[in-house]
Amino acid sequence: MKRKSLSRKAAVVGVGISSFGAFPDKAGRDLFVEAFQDMKVDKGFNPKDIEALYLGNFSGDIFEGQAHLAPIMADSIGILPCPATRVEDACASGGVALREGLMAIASGMYDMVLVGGVERMTALPTAQVTDALGIAADALYEVPMGYTFPGLYATMATAYMERYGMKPEDLMQVAIKNYENGALNPKAQFQSSLESIMMSKIKAAQSKGKPVPGWQNVMDFLHDNSANPIISWPLRLFDCSPISDGAAVLLLVSEEIAHEFTDHPIFVVGSGQASGLPLYSRPDLTTLPAAQKASQIAYQMAGVKPQDIHLAEVHDCFTIAELIAIEDLGLCPVGKSVEFLKNGIFHRNGTIPVNSSGGLKAKGHPVGASGVAQVYEIFRQLRGEAGTRQIQGTLSLGLTHNVGATGTTCVVHIFERK
Repeated sequence: MKRKSLSRKAAVVGVGISSFGAFPDKAGRDLFVEAFQDMKVDKGFNPKDIEALYLGNFSGDIFEGQAHLAPIMADSIGILPCPATRVEDACASGGVALREGLMAIASGMYDMVLVGGVERMTALPTAQVTDALGIAADALYEVPMGYTFPGLYATMATAYMERYGMKPEDLMQVAIKNYENGALNPKAQFQSSLESIMMSKIKAAQSKGKPVPGWQNVMDFLHDNSANPIISWPLRLFDCSPISDGAAVLLLVSEEIAHEFTDHPIFVVGSGQASGLPLYSRPDLTTLPAAQKASQIAYQMAGVKPQDIHLAEVHDCFTIAELIAIEDLGLCPVGKSVEFLKNGIFHRNGTIPVNSSGGLKAKGHPVGASGVAQVYEIFRQLRGEAGTRQIQGTLSLGLTHNVGATGTTCVVHIFERK
């Protein structure tokens, strides 16, 4: 395959993020303003110099009754009349918005663009949100069969179990890791470890004079059907990312002017996007071919190999998705992600930390914003600005992996601090 290249390089010089969670009193534009105001650029910038906005958003028309979001978001932060474009690629919308902004700068069209993502999902009941998300699956062959995304990813999980001998308890280890990371993230939807959640439930039962659960450890808690109900076997509640409200932004500029904004820009050195078959017609349910292809393109563009990556933010919409992503990205051999996880390789202080932010699982998953929020974490980590969750050691290369639906879209970016 011919190596793809950028004719003009670009760098991230600032990032911002809102709190993730449920905010009934905030509209999507409020969350976007919060993220924009959170963005601090070392040497400052003039918002009026932003030449375009690329906004990731999956379904504002359904979730919030508001279509044509991009110009509204541009107005809310005072950057009109710059062109504003909404990018929709299911849960990969934010990552694809970054790729669109990157290509706009690489083409020479612009020198400075704002990339953002926003989703306000919690205003609807859970059943309606599930249906809204479901339209990202194949509406002709999957949705009429009763499939929801928990069911689709449960299908992938059972196929993986059959082929590689994985057990439901192995999936629980992904959740435990990501909740521990999320507990250190002040912007995360869940800022408690699973052990802390378990203990809070025990204390609540004691204070109310109710029967006290007999959990002896976190695994007892996660096996309790009342505390962690099965959603679609083998996936339980804590295997599934939450319904979330949130927004994230980043400022992307051409290489030539990057040092006008900061002495420590983070360069986008690799970008790959690919599409894949719907799950019902995929010959292998234990991999996302689009993720493999997108990562190959990104690695080749960056001139690096998987073993060169120092940390990764991957699309863990369900715990099985993280394990498959790690293998698709080449961060471990196929079928070995559980073994590597148990050995601590992907923990925050491991060899290749994965989802130090808490991932979609604990940080939250406002779908249009998730891909941009991944970049927020990589930017902070590479610059040594991640606070109590800062990964130790020298970090220079980070990766983001953002998936739409069951892998019908995947976009991968590689970032470097030079």
